Amino acid sequence: MADVATKATTKKKRVAKKKKTKAKKNLVIVESPSKAKTIEKYLGSTYKVVASIGHIRDLPKSRMGVDIEDDYQPEYINIRGKGPIIKSLKQDAKSAKHVYLASDPDREGEAIAWHLSHVLGLDQGASDNRVVFNEITKDTVKDAFKHPRKIDMNLVDAQQARRVLDRLVGYSISPILWKKVKKGLSAGRVQTVALGLVIDREREIQAFQPEEYWTMDAQFKKGRTTFAAAFWGVDGKKKALPDQASMQSVLQQLDQKAGFKVTKVESKERKRNPQPAFTTSTLQQTANTQLNFKTRKTMMTAQQLYEGINLGGKEGSVGLITYMRTDSTRLSTTAKNAAAQFIHEEYGADYAASKPVQGKLQEGAQDAHEAIRPTSVFRTPASIKDKLTRDQYRLYQLIWSRFVASQMTAEVSDTMAVTIEQGGVLFRATGSKVKFAGFTKANPAAKKKNNQLPALTVGDDLTLAQLDPAQHFTQPPARFTEAALVKALEENGVGRPSTYAATIDTLQKRAYVRMDAKKFVPTEIGELVQDTMDLYFPEITDVKFTADIEQELDEVEAAKEEWVQVVDQFYQPFSKELATAEDEMEKVVIKDELAGENCSICGAPMLIKLGRYGKFKACARFPDCRHTETIVEEIGLPCPKCHQGQVVERKTKRGRTFYGCSRYPDCDFVAWDKPTAQTLPDGTTPKPDTESTK
Repeated sequence: MADVATKATTKKKRVAKKKKTKAKKNLVIVESPSKAKTIEKYLGSTYKVVASIGHIRDLPKSRMGVDIEDDYQPEYINIRGKGPIIKSLKQDAKSAKHVYLASDPDREGEAIAWHLSHVLGLDQGASDNRVVFNEITKDTVKDAFKHPRKIDMNLVDAQQARRVLDRLVGYSISPILWKKVKKGLSAGRVQTVALGLVIDREREIQAFQPEEYWTMDAQFKKGRTTFAAAFWGVDGKKKALPDQASMQSVLQQLDQKAGFKVTKVESKERKRNPQPAFTTSTLQQTANTQLNFKTRKTMMTAQQLYEGINLGGKEGSVGLITYMRTDSTRLSTTAKNAAAQFIHEEYGADYAASKPVQGKLQEGAQDAHEAIRPTSVFRTPASIKDKLTRDQYRLYQLIWSRFVASQMTAEVSDTMAVTIEQGGVLFRATGSKVKFAGFTKANPAAKKKNNQLPALTVGDDLTLAQLDPAQHFTQPPARFTEAALVKALEENGVGRPSTYAATIDTLQKRAYVRMDAKKFVPTEIGELVQDTMDLYFPEITDVKFTADIEQELDEVEAAKEEWVQVVDQFYQPFSKELATAEDEMEKVVIKDELAGENCSICGAPMLIKLGRYGKFKACARFPDCRHTETIVEEIGLPCPKCHQGQVVERKTKRGRTFYGCSRYPDCDFVAWDKPTAQTLPDGTTPKPDTESTK
């Protein structure tokens, strides 16, 4: 009987176990596999987390896909190649206990969730299946799943309005450019403004008229100590030195062999506050200037840090930073408290700010998220360096240092300003010495060098050691670097920082701009397109008009505007501009020029043609003879490797500018940055980039 009872109990356990294994799981859908892996670890065995690999529906590529007659309704289709993923998601959703949509916490993420709910047949109106979190850590993720909500259609509508607007612009203007100007061209709502900024700056540079001015630097000695000063003015008034005559008149007042006296000493304490934690834009700018990261690289690396890095041990995969698409400098109370604790323990109470710095939001900025910060301030860059790639480590260190510094006290310096006089001629010297490091303790990159003057008092006698009058000319405004262009776009309210990487990429892929010494230079084809846009589509190229649209999209998100109305207000005048361009735009004839030489293959004349990446030489008998040559430009330097050829400017097949020897392939000297006599001493060959130059 005992054996029978034991067998029955064992059977019941097997049945119970079998039922348990068949119990339905909750399905969670995110965008990326790495994010899915991290979240599944936190949620446990009752959840299955899968990835949609971004959007699964979009407008068709082959046509407009917007029904203008039916309130601009978008005609979404499943993205080509996503069939197997959609099929798998449907199977998982069908067998799931409940489906949660956990895409990113922004407009784009909300739209992805909305498309998923449509394709999977979920109840969009009633079901609380949308889960959002600003950081991928165990406590935050678990708490988010306790508070699911409905899909926010205001966010979806704002994203949809942007998508429709961009499609209306791109798919309406591009065919006209193809027909009237050149095949392969395109126009975009934000890219056109960005290109306009680059071209306007280039034209400012070309129109710039340098103006002469002079400076007069001096070296003074007190005892054995020498320090620098600069001419300031005459007879108590500041004086400019616009030309050599004005400089000579000052020199005539001076007796360079006589002594000088200190007539004024001002000592002050100066405080320098830290900057707030990063927004998307400031992260892109700082990573570009300090780490030499392109905007796309910054966003890609930040995405990896956000979605999760496997740290091994008990922690496993964990998100290291908060969501990296944000306009906000706000920080949670929890993050501030943790930072205060860390600063007290690591640096001491004197370094913890009682009222940390709080940055200002740009006009129209979305304050839905926190600033970009580490998910745990106690996870220092040094402690996880061996778990990160070099790029991940450098960017994480940048984010961590900026966040910690933002919660620290000001740097305090003693400053001194000294006035030195002889015969009514005044020189000024300034110096400073840091007496309290403050926030620079955590952010060494923000440190400034001491420039300490000797101890000076009014009445001290000084000796003039050296006087250096020098002629200068004012310089034109600098071309845009990636960081400067991102800053200009943000300051003008054009686009969103999360879209800047794609915008800059498009400008380069279309060869509307090229890079020269890490600065944007418009190409001839870029200027041709922009001039056409300025003439026929002035509102599209207008910075303020584009910024106003961004504000209207924000109004849609805030439920203060209807997205269809916003699109219609844009399209009605735009459609008239389109009709005018179709009727009045004359076909642009890009004339070939004689190159002044013959083809080395067939002997026919060579022509200078305008291609996608600029001008090149081609045989006049094309297509019978397909011989082409690049146009090389000497930069006035002999090759530092072979000493026989000249350094010339060339382009790769992708249109990237590099510099090489005119005797290539006999000499393989190559450099990516424009060489100068200072940067290329004889015999020095810079290390080439990995991109092929052949």
